[in-house]
Amino acid sequence: MKTQKAAVIGHPIGHTMSPFIQERLFKLSGIPMEYRVMDVPELAAALPELRELDCFNITIPHKTGIIPYLSDMCESARLCGSVNTVKVVGGRLCGYTTDGAGAAVSLAIHGLDFHRRVLILGNGGAARAIAFQAAVNRPDFDISIAHREGSYDKAMALAGELADFARARGDKKFRVTVMSYRELEDDRDSKYGLVVNTTSVGMYPNTNACQVSGKVVERCEAVFDAVFNPGETELIKLAKSLGKKTVPGMGMLVCQAAYSHKIWYDTEFKNEDILQLIADAQRELAVRFGGGV
Repeated sequence: MKTQKAAVIGHPIGHTMSPFIQERLFKLSGIPMEYRVMDVPELAAALPELRELDCFNITIPHKTGIIPYLSDMCESARLCGSVNTVKVVGGRLCGYTTDGAGAAVSLAIHGLDFHRRVLILGNGGAARAIAFQAAVNRPDFDISIAHREGSYDKAMALAGELADFARARGDKKFRVTVMSYRELEDDRDSKYGLVVNTTSVGMYPNTNACQVSGKVVERCEAVFDAVFNPGETELIKLAKSLGKKTVPGMGMLVCQAAYSHKIWYDTEFKNEDILQLIADAQRELAVRFGGGV
C-alpha cells in the first residue's frame, strides 16, 4: 500500500492527542502513513488540500461545518448531526462519526455495555452520539437525560428524536426521561446501570468540579466519563471511592480513533493492544501537562 496521507483538522488545535494515538494505530496495522495536524480556520478554503488526503479526523469546531461539503454520510452521522471521521475517495468526502461506537467499544473492553438503564449527563454533541448508540445497541432502551438550567428544550428535543427513532424501529417498551440536575439530586429511588458524563465539567484546567454528588453516584453501578484530561476526573475518583466500576475518558478517545481505522481500512485491533495504547496515551498526556493530570 502506498503511504497514506492523513490528518486531524480543527481550530485551534494546539494540544491534540490525535498524532500520538494515530501514529501508534498505523504502526500496529502496518499501514504506512504521513499524519498531519492542520489548523483550519475556514473549511471552504481548505477543501482542495483536504481532497488530496486519503482520510482525516475532525475536531472542534468543524464537526457540523463539514457536512455541507460531504458527498455521502453514514446513518450514525445523520442521526447525530455530527462528523468526526472522513474517508476521501477520488476527491469525494464521505463522513462518519465514531463517537458512539468509540464509547461502546471502550465500555466493552472494560466489561460493560449499554444494556441497562443509562443516565446521560448533558445534551450536547457527545450526549447525542452516545444516546443514539445506546438506543441502537438495545431494543426497548431506557435512557435518562440530565440537563442544566436553561437547556430543557434542547434535552427534550433529543428525547423526542430518540423516541421517534424507537417508534420507527418498532420498539414497544422504550423509555426516555428528562430531568434537571436538581431533580436528579432530589431523586432517592431511581437506580442506573451506567452513568455517562458527556459534559466538560471536570475538564482541565477546572479539574476540581464534579457534575453530580455522591448521592447520585451511589445509585449507579458504573461510571463512564468522556472527559480524558485529567485521566481521573473528580467524578471518576468519587465513583472509585464508592466502589463503582469506572471507565475514564482516554479509553473513548483511543477507541474512537481505532474505529476510524475500521472505516478507512477495515482494520481490527486486539483488545490488549488498545488497552496498552490507552495506558501509554495517558502517560503521554501527563508528560504534556507536567504531571498535572
